[in-house]
Parts: sequence; C-alpha cells; structure tokens
Amino acid sequence: MELILASQSPRRRELFSLVGLDYTAITSDADENIPFTEPGDFVEQLALRKAGAVKKDKPGACVVGADTIVWLDGEIIGKPRDPEDAVSILKKLSGKTHTVYTGVAVLTDQGCDVCHDTTEVTMEDIPEADIRAYVASGEPLDKAGAYGIQGPAAVFVKRVEGCCFTIIGMPMHKLYHMLAKVGIYPDWQRAART
Repeated sequence: MELILASQSPRRRELFSLVGLDYTAITSDADENIPFTEPGDFVEQLALRKAGAVKKDKPGACVVGADTIVWLDGEIIGKPRDPEDAVSILKKLSGKTHTVYTGVAVLTDQGCDVCHDTTEVTMEDIPEADIRAYVASGEPLDKAGAYGIQGPAAVFVKRVEGCCFTIIGMPMHKLYHMLAKVGIYPDWQRAART
C-alpha cells in the first residue's frame, strides 16, 4: 500500500525518512479554519482534515496527516505571523511551561485511526536580546510556538516531559503502531515481516 504524508513540513518529512519509511509527500490544501473545542480534539480534527484532503484523490493509499499547536494559559499559539509576532510569542513562553499537542490521522480505504500526543516543555527565562537574535536567524518563523527544539532554540529548553518527536511534529512511537495496524513498516523492518 502506498504511504503518503499529507504535509509540507520539512521536519515531518525528515522524521519519516529518518526511520526508514518509504513514502511520498503531498501538501494538503485542507481548510484549517475549524471551531475550537479543546486542544487534543482540535489537533486531531485538523490532522484528519489534512489527511482527508489528500486521501480523496488517492484511493488505495494510506495517508497520514498531522497538526501541532503550542498551548499556554488557555491559548493556542500557532506559527508567528511575522518576526515581531515571533518575538512576542517567545516572550510569552520565556520562563514558563507550555504543552505541545500533535494530532495524527491515518486514513486508508478501510477507515481511519486518529490520536494525539502531548509533551510539556519548560523554557528558561530568555533575555530579550537572545530572543531577537534567534528570531533574526529566520529559523522560528514557520514553527508553532515560534521555535524548533531540534535547532538553535534547544539552548532555551530547561526540561522536556514526554516525547521529543511530538514537539517536532510527529509522535513517532504512536505513528509506528498506527501504521503497523494497516501493515506498513519501515524499510529496515519490512523484510523480517514478509
């Protein structure tokens, strides 16, 4: 069965390649404007919507969709609109613990499997000069919460409780079991299962 990642995220693509999944990436054109319920349900619905937008044109395929948000003090923090918004977001996160939610949906012709994972991230108190220098690098502008834990912003993270891959945008342990249910395994494991 063909595996498709419904995402333009280079980080999700890198994770799929890192574990040896044979896949094709197709950017989803799903409408992401949905009413907010609660964070876990919200990311699951967005992941399902992204996967569904690609699946409709790919009968026979297994399509994976995902969505990630940062949750702090009852507020969703998505991708920054511009550099000043990124500075503002990082000031909010500075010295606090926030929760990263990533929803995952796996769609096949037989049905769908949807879940989410959460990870707590505690940031140190970040001096404004460091925030501005990081934002000036351009690195945080396409990331929920205006930072990437796998890049330079790692130096701002004091503690992580949960799956680091959830922060990057794909809880790989959960995805692995979801794909195994439909008979899809990484290349290194496939030979042992045939």
